[in-house]
Amino acid sequence: MLKVGLTGGIGSGKSAVTNRLAALGAVIVDADRIAREVVAPGSEGLAEIVAAFSERVLDPRGALDRAALGALVFGDEAARRRLEAITHPRVRARTAELVAAAPPDAVVVNDVPLLVEVGLAPTYHLVVVVQTAVTTRLERLARDRGMDRAEAERRIAAQADDARRQAAADVLLTNDGTQDELHAAVDGLWRDRLVPYERNVRERRAVRPERVVLSEPDPTWPQQYARLAARIRHAAGTDFRVDHIGSTAVPGLAAKDVVDIQLTVPSLEEADGPLAERLADAGFPRLPGEWWDNPRPAGSARWPKRLHGNADPGRPAYLHLRVAGSPGWRYALMMRDHLRADPAQRAAYLEVKRELAATAPDSATYGTLKDPWFDEEHLRAEEWAARTGWRP
Repeated sequence: MLKVGLTGGIGSGKSAVTNRLAALGAVIVDADRIAREVVAPGSEGLAEIVAAFSERVLDPRGALDRAALGALVFGDEAARRRLEAITHPRVRARTAELVAAAPPDAVVVNDVPLLVEVGLAPTYHLVVVVQTAVTTRLERLARDRGMDRAEAERRIAAQADDARRQAAADVLLTNDGTQDELHAAVDGLWRDRLVPYERNVRERRAVRPERVVLSEPDPTWPQQYARLAARIRHAAGTDFRVDHIGSTAVPGLAAKDVVDIQLTVPSLEEADGPLAERLADAGFPRLPGEWWDNPRPAGSARWPKRLHGNADPGRPAYLHLRVAGSPGWRYALMMRDHLRADPAQRAAYLEVKRELAATAPDSATYGTLKDPWFDEEHLRAEEWAARTGWRP
């Protein structure tokens, strides 16, 4: 199944997004609803909260007085962390039960207000953030919840700010316009990304652009890489080295809008084992066939590797699994760093890329025709590495 994390600040209008996604067919798992469930009267969760904060957090009927508890913990980091230590494990366990009960071809949307704050982004195939201007959120909190301005501002300040949420967002839904505009954006997301993404994950199929189209340098490529890398580390394990390689890793260089990533493995046998399935489950299925890098200089044996791709139709990416210390592994890192350090060679490479993209727009031919330039670049990069003492 496809697992989508949905988040946004208090008053941003996440419920409008989840309602629309539910109408389209998504399975919604609401963390706020679960959070109320695990502290219901008679629950172990409520008993622990009373033990930590006293009975003043109970209403006259013995239920949790959320306003009273909120007044104690919002703005008090230590108190908030005590509360989270009680509720978060229970919410996670109940969430896992609900996700496991969803159909295998479901798009499961987990509505988690504190997704960014607690570092859950890498556990999802995709993170959607609902962003709304603070002034609009304040108006909504006063109108819909009867919250006074000081309390609303305090709640907003206690959460992650917009910049931090944007850094975690694969998709940013702006909710400052009309409901029709929001619905149109959600419908497009469902149709063009979530539905095909789910099918690709289930069928173990990666997105592979067939034509070469050079994009101007995108300053968000490093952020996009960081989100992908976090998912890869979560799937593979923190002991594995992950690097941003290729043209999108070189600032200022036009490139195909495809993020290349290198995952360092101890052996190709390791790459062929359970790791391959874990990566596929995370949305990075292995591409069929045998894969290798052409050796530098030409004439020696091929440099074998394993190649995976991203199943997300909205973010093409290639994941190259290369053995630590192997020639292909070293060359990918050395070429990246040489081009970062040498503006003249960066400009020369760009000229070659533009010429070939115009004359050989299919991916296979484009890659083959770059080989002569790569052979020469290998020699220049080796000289630079020796001169500067570069190490991978």
